[in-house]
Amino acid sequence: MTRNREIPDGWPASGAQDSGGASPHTPVGSSPPLTGRRERIQRFTGGVQFWAILIVLFAGGVGFVSIALLLKLPAVPNCPATFWPTASASMRLYCAQVAANKQTAENLLEAIALVEGLPADHPLRPEINRSIEQWSLDILKIGDQKFQAGQLNEAIKIARKIPAGVSAYKLVEQRIDGWQAIWSKAQAIYDKVEQLLRKSNWNQAFAEAGQLTYVDNKYWATTKYEQLTKLIRLTREASAQLDKARDLSKSNLVDDLLAAIKEAQKISRQSYAYKQAQDLIAECANKLVKLAENRLEQLNWQGAIDIANKLPPILKLPQMKSDLINLAQAISSAESGTSADLEKAIASAQKLRSDRPLYKRAQQLIGRWQRETEDVARLERARMFASSGLTTDLKTAITEAEQIPSGNPRYQEARADIGRWTRQVETIEDQPYLDRANQIAAFGGLASLQEAVQEASRIAPGRALYKQAQEKIAQWTETMQRQQDQPYLDQARTLANGGDLSAAIAAAQQIKSGRALYREAQNEISGWQADLEGQQRLQEAYNAATPGTPEALSSAIRLARQVPSISKSKADARDMVSRWSSQLLTMAQDRSAYNIGEAIAIAKMIPSGTDAYEEAQTQIQSWQSALEPPPLVTPQVQSGTNTPYSPY
Repeated sequence: MTRNREIPDGWPASGAQDSGGASPHTPVGSSPPLTGRRERIQRFTGGVQFWAILIVLFAGGVGFVSIALLLKLPAVPNCPATFWPTASASMRLYCAQVAANKQTAENLLEAIALVEGLPADHPLRPEINRSIEQWSLDILKIGDQKFQAGQLNEAIKIARKIPAGVSAYKLVEQRIDGWQAIWSKAQAIYDKVEQLLRKSNWNQAFAEAGQLTYVDNKYWATTKYEQLTKLIRLTREASAQLDKARDLSKSNLVDDLLAAIKEAQKISRQSYAYKQAQDLIAECANKLVKLAENRLEQLNWQGAIDIANKLPPILKLPQMKSDLINLAQAISSAESGTSADLEKAIASAQKLRSDRPLYKRAQQLIGRWQRETEDVARLERARMFASSGLTTDLKTAITEAEQIPSGNPRYQEARADIGRWTRQVETIEDQPYLDRANQIAAFGGLASLQEAVQEASRIAPGRALYKQAQEKIAQWTETMQRQQDQPYLDQARTLANGGDLSAAIAAAQQIKSGRALYREAQNEISGWQADLEGQQRLQEAYNAATPGTPEALSSAIRLARQVPSISKSKADARDMVSRWSSQLLTMAQDRSAYNIGEAIAIAKMIPSGTDAYEEAQTQIQSWQSALEPPPLVTPQVQSGTNTPYSPY
């Protein structure tokens, strides 16, 4: 290697020589062999033998002369002070080696430049070529170091400074292609990991990032790998934060939106989610402003101020915050509706400049309040009239308030006052009718109640006391109907108690639908009709059972079971069903002595739910078993044989 040659790596001051021994300016880095040669030269300077040697060396050729001249130097050459156009080849080679020993790209290129121009047939050309070759390789090594350090362009730039004429030049493009291939492979891995990060595929991203450690480049395998893994962790954490922020941002609650902004703020600038986080912050800011504007639309000035005061500095909305507060304060001032407060509200809203987002809304409110001030005095005057409570003053107040047009902001308020004052007037005018009707109704009797209804009916629909009058009329009407219809119901009950159900039903049916006692009469009629039907069905059952045959008893049972459950005859019907069922069971048992089939048929006529039913079912099973032939008994097969038994 060039840097191991025994050549001093210094640049002594010019003219520093000492013929009597070692130069006092000899660099510390000078090698002992060179010093020995100087001492021998000085020892033989005065002798004949020295001159003889010089003659031999001179005759031996330029190479020996150059070596002799080199050995003759009393001191190390001062390379920086050398005039190169006249410098010898040995001087150039020496200074080139001194420069190359510094092992920087600039010095190595300088070394090549010092000796490259020497003739191809120069005696030192073999040594020069070997040095240039080594220096070129050293330059490539420096380029490789730059490449390993992550400076690809610098490595290529250094490598391409190697002269085209040197034999090592053929390695330049190969080395550069290799560097670029490794770099492209590493960059492709990095790009793929970035794509995976954008898709939130953390596990695959970590796996792909691990491929960088196998790349033949220290910078990518260490520095960039560490950067990438840190970025993966950062992005994964940021993604979780962003998801949480997104969930919160979906809400329309102020606190949730503020919490979403706070979460999004935690995401680092280095994260791929940073831009999304900033977009989310802007989105939340717009929602907060929109909520504040909605509250202003609803004239909820306190709610708008609350939102404005909670807007965080990161949103950079100081002017919007100021506008919201000014407009909210204006709405607050206008709430009282007095002329002074309306003027104050207008002044506050006028603070919003024409280039502000809420300017249009402010102008709408200003126009409203300006129109409102024109009718405030009129409404206040109407209220002053109405305060006396007199009918004439109330009507005057109504007339005054009706002059406020429908487009005026005070219109709804005026209509509410007009409605209230109108009800007061109607109450004052109609209350005497209702009071007089109550007094008349207090006497009782049909005539008084009818007169009370007539008096209360003078109150027209839609007036303040109309509903109250109708309630009274309904109450008095019900009382009259009860007085008129109660005799019919009492007569019907008397007839029913005497057993004349048909006459009772006819008497109760005189109470018509819609009358006060109609529902009560219908309930009584339903009960009497059920009793009447029950009596009829039970009598039919008695008649059917008269023959005493099983069929007659079965028919009687069916008729008796049709008696309505609410009929007073239902208990008698149950007793008869039970009695006839017992008779059927007795008949079946008697018949079983000579005809089991007929006995079973009779027993099956007994209905479920009767005392005889369970016993009848048991008898049926017993009789049916008696009718069945005995089962065929198959003899057992003897053990050890597979031959089936055959009766034939």
